Amino acid sequence: MDIQVRNLTTKDYKDLKRSMEKAYGGDTGDVWTRENIVDLIEIFPEGQLCVEVDGRVVACALSLIIDSKKTNIYKKYYEIIDDGKFSTHDYEGDILYGIEVFVHPDFRSLRLGRRLYDARKELCEQMNLRGIVAGGRIPNYHTYADKITPRTYIEKVKRKEIFDPTLTFQLSNDFHVSKILKNYLPEDKESNEFATLLQWDNIYYDPDAKSSSTSKQTIRLGLVQWQMRLFKDINDFYDQVEFFVDAVSDYGSDFVMFPEFFNTPLMSPYNDLPEHAAMEKLSELTAEIVEKLQEFAVSYNVNIIAGSMPIREYKKLYNASYLCHRNGSVDVHKKIHITPNEFKYYGMVGGSEIKVFDTDCGKVGLLVCYDVEFPEVSRIMADQGMQILFVPFMTDTQNGYMRVRACAQARAIENECYVAIAGCVGNLPRVNNMDIQYSQSAVFTPSDFAFPNNGIKAEATPNTEMVLIADVDLYALRDLHEYGTVKILKDRRKDLYEVNLLK
Repeated sequence: MDIQVRNLTTKDYKDLKRSMEKAYGGDTGDVWTRENIVDLIEIFPEGQLCVEVDGRVVACALSLIIDSKKTNIYKKYYEIIDDGKFSTHDYEGDILYGIEVFVHPDFRSLRLGRRLYDARKELCEQMNLRGIVAGGRIPNYHTYADKITPRTYIEKVKRKEIFDPTLTFQLSNDFHVSKILKNYLPEDKESNEFATLLQWDNIYYDPDAKSSSTSKQTIRLGLVQWQMRLFKDINDFYDQVEFFVDAVSDYGSDFVMFPEFFNTPLMSPYNDLPEHAAMEKLSELTAEIVEKLQEFAVSYNVNIIAGSMPIREYKKLYNASYLCHRNGSVDVHKKIHITPNEFKYYGMVGGSEIKVFDTDCGKVGLLVCYDVEFPEVSRIMADQGMQILFVPFMTDTQNGYMRVRACAQARAIENECYVAIAGCVGNLPRVNNMDIQYSQSAVFTPSDFAFPNNGIKAEATPNTEMVLIADVDLYALRDLHEYGTVKILKDRRKDLYEVNLLK
């Protein structure tokens, strides 16, 4: 599945119309005309957003910019859009006005509406607008209209005593109700012609400036310090993984990372086998687990670093980390440097590719545990433009952990990038060779004035299951490369030495 959020074009209208008809139950009277869409794209192309799934447009969000001093936002819907003429649009205005959001019913489980709302918020921040305003239906109100007022209904929805498919969604996306509107949509019998005036406030709004930013500056990382525990079956394991993905996603994270071999509790049924045979049995589950994590990445709109898992290819056993993008694609890094323990007990071999992955949040690298102790690999990645290095690890002793930690900090400094590490904690007595874990997950930074004095952006409590959330600023890296106290990447003596990828 390939999922893209992008600007709508006039060529999309055929797909758009099909999806609208499905979303509105076949009522073609509610479908936007081609002329409407062409007009909106011509006057405000940035504000017309869609979600494309496997080459087909299945969701859409349309909007205008209005001047809150000139346009009365309490008016009826058709007055604000000027009956489809959109004359209220004003590029010099201060409010992004949402006039439409819909999702094809066959794709609603993918949470595409949330992606569109997030894209609107980013647009609002980039254009330095004061906030987003939209009129929202309350389609379940008709079932309560003879018992409670719209105000009471809204309060009950806020307290989750009543579920409303529109208002509940809006509230979960950080909108608040600023006013109750009467006769907003005269034909809306389900809402008894009431609506909510919903508002989202841009906390970065600067009334004295216009933003020219076109890319995301701050990236939010979520690291799962995973407690080793036995699971009754693989579905129980998925429930635990989804719990953390859901939690990290609720914090608006762009990435969630699990530790190395975080799925080894699933080896417990094979504990009577030799270690290498048990690990091979575990590798048979990897494809299914990756597919499930890919589904979570799409539905929760977060890029997932799937720790690492064993994979068997051409009769060889690898330790592989997967990057499940939230657009539905998947990349893989096979651990390059195999520890003596992995070779002795499991017969694992190392991978042979060093590459950086493009994501919607910049260029990232993946290394697994022991890999980070070899500086040449991350230096090659830095030369490929890596901004964030993710290192899922597993260590059973504190001295093993300190090797990973000290080397990760060094990689952040020498490569002028962020390094995030995440490990397992606790014990797993019913799985051979996986009995004890030691971890303190962390995010490390370069060492200069724009970063923490100790080069530690955030760190978890040692040996405690938890989630670590940290924001990293990619613009600070750009400034460091050009204006840092020292410029490590630029000051290398390439006349004396160089690190190259041989292949």
